[in-house]
Amino acid sequence: MLLGLLFALAAGLMWGLVFVAPVMLPGYAPALLTVGRYLAFGLIALPLALLDRRVLRELRASDWWEAAKLSLVGNFLYYLCLSAAIQRAGAPLPTMIIGTLPVVIAVCANHRNRVRDGHLPWPMLAPSLALIAAGLTCVNHDELTVLQSQAGDLRRYAEGALLAIAAVACWTWYPIRNADWLRAHADRSPRAWATAQGLVTLPMALLGVLLLGAVHLAAPGVLIPADYAWPLGEKPLAYVGLMVAIGLCSSWLGTLCWNEASQRLPTSLSGQLIVFETLAALAYAFTWKQRMPPAATFSGVALLVAGVVLALRIKPVKTPQ
Repeated sequence: MLLGLLFALAAGLMWGLVFVAPVMLPGYAPALLTVGRYLAFGLIALPLALLDRRVLRELRASDWWEAAKLSLVGNFLYYLCLSAAIQRAGAPLPTMIIGTLPVVIAVCANHRNRVRDGHLPWPMLAPSLALIAAGLTCVNHDELTVLQSQAGDLRRYAEGALLAIAAVACWTWYPIRNADWLRAHADRSPRAWATAQGLVTLPMALLGVLLLGAVHLAAPGVLIPADYAWPLGEKPLAYVGLMVAIGLCSSWLGTLCWNEASQRLPTSLSGQLIVFETLAALAYAFTWKQRMPPAATFSGVALLVAGVVLALRIKPVKTPQ
């Protein structure tokens, strides 16, 4: 349990980086951030595959197909929706919506996986979920106040909200299906499974680069700004450096840590631990802005931590098939 908690914490610290990338590179379209990140992920997975070549050879065609589906939904579609939401509505609104993931995943997994993982009794789980929900409300209070005062273009905020909801749907599906595979293959290496997802990501990313280039040449301004300097933009070193950093840390290392946590914890519990991603994203965002969080944010962090601690004390109850 403790080791699973530490791996989930490490995954959250890695994943929090993806929330600041669209803010750090505002001139880069969401599609560019998506293909750049996962192209880096795929290239990084190539040498890492040599370390796990024996385990990777044991994967069947059905396993590679599952890895491809997980990568498509949990990587490409999720990050494309998240990046687009942040650039359409700013960081506060999408962060608040994505912040509901711990509650959404916990509720879905507690119902769906009650036979395999055991059932966390709803009367005992409810206080934990309530604390997490209250904490998410507090940590977003200050940002939402700013958002409401600047809400001049309601259409952009509505589009951002819809894209963020789509991202929540993608990342509710991903950890549950990923945990299904890891629990069904408890003898397999979580590191090799992270690398396998990186390998299947590479051809998708290469195809994405080719499609973006073709669209940019044929119809400038549709997916990428017409004045964009293809392929690396006006800040090539910053773009490449940031894509490599999040490709290694957020994609491969974050997936590895999450796989380790998923093999050790019930999905309904590990889902709640995604609050670490929200906390890391907030810490990175305030660091980037060079300002201290307000009191409401500190209160929200305390509630989030209390909710997680309370959830860790709940013992799963075995449910007969």
